[in-house]
This record gives sequence, structure tokens and C-alpha cells, in this order.
Amino acid sequence: MLLEVEDLHVRYGNVEALHGINLQVRQGEIVTILGANGAGKTTTLHAISGLLRPAQGEIRFESRPIHKLPAHRLVGMGIAQAPEGRRIFGTLTVRENLDLGAFTRTDQVQVAETLQWIYQLFPVLAQRREQLAGTLSGGEQQMLAIGRALMARPRVLLLDEPSLGLAPLLVKTIFQTLWEINEAGVTIVLVEQNARAALKLAHRGYVMEVGRIVLEDRADALLANPEVRNAYLGGQAAGE
Repeated sequence: MLLEVEDLHVRYGNVEALHGINLQVRQGEIVTILGANGAGKTTTLHAISGLLRPAQGEIRFESRPIHKLPAHRLVGMGIAQAPEGRRIFGTLTVRENLDLGAFTRTDQVQVAETLQWIYQLFPVLAQRREQLAGTLSGGEQQMLAIGRALMARPRVLLLDEPSLGLAPLLVKTIFQTLWEINEAGVTIVLVEQNARAALKLAHRGYVMEVGRIVLEDRADALLANPEVRNAYLGGQAAGE
């Protein structure tokens, strides 16, 4: 198993946000985590990426416990996150933002190869490489956030709400690119409000409610599940 979360509890002060969750991610999978706002999805990603320290439980990467390691060490090991809200550096150029994503890497030839791969995935970033990132559209900023995370050449890419605030056509484009990234060998953990798009892309999914995982299944089974349809897909059947 590539990534395992076992009995994970996370607290903000006296408030427990995660109540002992368990999840597994295999090499090469796209796994999505669904749930309403406040369910604990982002908290789960932050714990995996080392931004939050668990109060209890264990997170393992290739069977090695990683939950006590600082975030920058995890990036070096192969876990990178594109955060909610993009968090790009608006006063730096597109190229400078991408360069920052490679801060753990020393082989400049490989870094240059990764940069060319990202420009192939997102041609608009190549066109705007010298432009200040703050002047990009929302969709372009999301592409930059994903590209910056990929500059670390992660084995696991954590994505937090990549479709947030984007037009439907752009969402389709970004999700198509996520499929290409996965085909290139990158395992993806996807937190996403757009449940239909996420389940059509993913292999498996988890549904969270108030800090607990209440459902786990193959993505196609979750798409067809009446409870999931009513709660997250507007009551529509999978093909509608």
C-alpha cells in the first residue's frame, strides 16, 4: 500500500476535527474524498502533507510512519499538495512560481525536464511564463498551482478543490489533465465539491461527514448509490 491513514484524530485546540478515520491509497490510483463543507476533507489532506500534527493515529507512506515528519521532508519523499485557494505568489512570475515548486530537487537536468512536461500539460503556462502570476485568470492560477506541486515530481499529488470557482468548460479541461497526470504514474488524492466530476475521474472514493468516513466504495458504485446521489449529485442518476 502506498499511503495509509489509520485511526487518525486531529484537534484544533479542544475541538476534535477528525474522529479516527482510516483510508488507503494504492500506487497509481485516483482516490477522491467527498463531503460537505466542514466534513474534515481539507484537515485530512493537511495531516497527510505534514501541515497538521495528528493527536492520535498513524499515517504511513510505503509502510513508513510519516505523521511526525515536517512538511518539507514529505515533499522530498514524494508527497506534494496543491492547496485550496491556489496560494500562488502573485508578485512573482509564472516561471518563478514553478521554480519554487522544485525547491527540494538538486538535479537541474531533471528539473528542466519536469518543467517542459508541465508546459506540455498546461500550454498556457508556457505562453505566460514571464507574466506575473497575480494577473492570471482563476483557471490559469489553478493550473499554476497544480504545476507548482508537480515540479516536486511527487509520487502522490494531493489536490484540494481544484474546480472551485471555475467555469464548467475549464473544470472539464483541468480534470482531463488530471487524468493525464495520473496516466504518467502520479497517484492522486482529490478533495472535491464537484462530486460528479470527481467520481467520474476517480477509481475509488470516500465520503466524509463531520470528521468521520461514512462510506467507501469504487467510484462507479458511489455514482450509482442513491444516498450519494441525493446528498451530493442533486438526486440525479449517474448518467444524467
